[in-house]
Amino acid sequence: MRDNSGVVNYGGTTQISQSAIGHGARVMLSADRGKGQEQAGRADVGVITVKGNEATAVHRVLGLHRAPSGGLPFWEGEVDARGDVIRVAAIRALAQGQRSTVMAFDHLRRHYKPAVVVLTGIAGAIDPELPIGDVVVATQVVYYDLRKETPDGRRHRGEEKEAPAAVSHAVNSYFTDHGEPAHLVSTGDDGAVHDYRVHTGPIGSGDAVIADAESEIIKYLKAFNDKILAVDMEAGGLMQAFHEQDGPDVVNGWAVIRGISDDASRRKDDAEQGHAAYRAAMVLCSLLPYLAVDGR
Repeated sequence: MRDNSGVVNYGGTTQISQSAIGHGARVMLSADRGKGQEQAGRADVGVITVKGNEATAVHRVLGLHRAPSGGLPFWEGEVDARGDVIRVAAIRALAQGQRSTVMAFDHLRRHYKPAVVVLTGIAGAIDPELPIGDVVVATQVVYYDLRKETPDGRRHRGEEKEAPAAVSHAVNSYFTDHGEPAHLVSTGDDGAVHDYRVHTGPIGSGDAVIADAESEIIKYLKAFNDKILAVDMEAGGLMQAFHEQDGPDVVNGWAVIRGISDDASRRKDDAEQGHAAYRAAMVLCSLLPYLAVDGR
C-alpha cells in the first residue's frame, strides 16, 4: 500500500460533515456564518399565524420572545401548562393563502422539529348559529378550490383530510375536561370581562375571500358537509404540507384554532379581528398541555 495523506475508499460509502482535508484546510462553523444564521432548538408545538394581530396575540398570550434563525423571524418560549413546560416556536407566514402556509410549516419543521403544528388566528363563520367572538378548534379541513370549469358551469371537487388520531384524541380530551362547547372567560385591555364558547368541528379552506353568505362556495361546502363551521384561507395548505412531508423529523400532527371575526357576508369588516385573534391565542394556551403529542 502506498502512503496516503487523504481519504481512500475501496467501494464503500464515505460521508464527511463539517470537516476538511488537506494542508491548511479550514471549516467554517455556524458561529462564523454571521448574525441571524444561528441554529434554532427544538419545540413541542409549532405555531403559524398570518396576520399581524394574530401574531401579536400569540406572542403576548404565550410570552414568546424574538429568536431569528437563518434570516427567518421566529419567536419562541417556554409555557407553563398545568405544571408541564411546553416549548413553543412560532412564525408568521409571509402572506395570506395556502402557499405561504406550506412554507411556514416547512420552516418550523426544519428549524424546530415540533411534534405538532397549530395554525392560529381568525376565520369567518358559515354556520348561522356560530356567533362572532366564539372560537373553533378543527382537526378536519375541507379544501374547496379544486374545481372543473365546464360549459355548464363550475364544478367544485372538495378534498377532505383529518389530523392524525393522536391529535383528535387530544382535542377530544380537552372538550371532555372543559365541556362541549367549552366556556372560557377573557379580560380585555379595558378591564372588561368577556365570556365566549369554544367549538370543535370541520372548517372549509380555499384561496377566496368570502364576503357573500349566499356564494356558491358556501352553498357547496354546506352540501359537502353540513357540519362545517367556518372558512379560512390557510388550513388547506397546512394539511397538505403535513401530508407531503418527508425525512427523519416529520411532524406528528396538526390542528387549527380560529377565532370568529365575521360571518363571511357583505357585512364582513375588520372591527372584531383583534378580539377574535386574542381569543384564539387564549384557546391555544389552554390546549397546549393536550397538544404536546410526541410519538418519537
